[in-house]
Amino acid sequence: MCGMPQQPPIRSTPTRPRRLDASMSLLTNVMDHSLDDGYAEAAARKKAAGEGGMPKTLRSKLGLAAGLVLAALVVTVGAAQARVAAPVVAKEREELVDRIDRESETADQLEDSVDRLREDVSARQREALKHSGGSADSDLVGILSGASAVHGPGVKLMVNDAKEADGGGEGGPRETSGFSDTGRVRDRDMQRVVNGLWESGAEAVSINGQRLTALSAIRAAGDAILVDNKPLVPPYTVLAVGDGQRLSTRFQNSADGLYLNALQEGYGVRTAISVEDDLRLPAAPSVTVRTAQPSTEKNEKGTS
Repeated sequence: MCGMPQQPPIRSTPTRPRRLDASMSLLTNVMDHSLDDGYAEAAARKKAAGEGGMPKTLRSKLGLAAGLVLAALVVTVGAAQARVAAPVVAKEREELVDRIDRESETADQLEDSVDRLREDVSARQREALKHSGGSADSDLVGILSGASAVHGPGVKLMVNDAKEADGGGEGGPRETSGFSDTGRVRDRDMQRVVNGLWESGAEAVSINGQRLTALSAIRAAGDAILVDNKPLVPPYTVLAVGDGQRLSTRFQNSADGLYLNALQEGYGVRTAISVEDDLRLPAAPSVTVRTAQPSTEKNEKGTS
């Protein structure tokens, strides 16, 4: 047996004792590594940056200070520009006000000149009518054409907007936007009033001192009523020369008088009519005839 090789002894490997929590390896791993490696590295870098760099609070304070400085700079620059531009704006405004004043003064002078020329034309027309024929005929022509001032008995008719138009706003009744148009006197209303007076026998009519002629026009410009292009302000006072009592009765019973009464009852338009013993109406500013020509016997024979 001495010559037979001997087999190496078999060494037994010691067995490691088994952990009691081997069956809970996943839970144990989570407990041992509760912070993910990525988060751990990020936290480490942030800590290193904090130690070697500027504290966060200091950076935020410096950023806020820089923003405040920039805002103050913008405000300062804007104020400086406003101070520089203020004298220029003030000068331009002053020049504009002066120009408006000069133009307004010029317009007033032109209006005065127009009024003087109208009076001169009216005077020349009246003088021409006196020398055109008999005195009675020339006076009648002057009265009917409106070229002569007249006086005599007649009626006085007052027409005004409804009361709501007076207190509907801070401005005048024409500036009140919330008030219904039906409560305001319109140009068509005054047209019917004047036509009704003529039809009822009026021989001369005026509105707020403006004498009406055969060529007169009553129109509207916005909310204003114009008589021969001159604006009128309510209340509207209509004077009509004629047989006072008869004229008043016939007008109130006419279709136009009933129309005015309907405006009063339905929309609050204020009216008042009275018979007067003596009314004075001025002459019309000017009467210009461009087309009509007097008809004579010679002209009639020539055209027949």
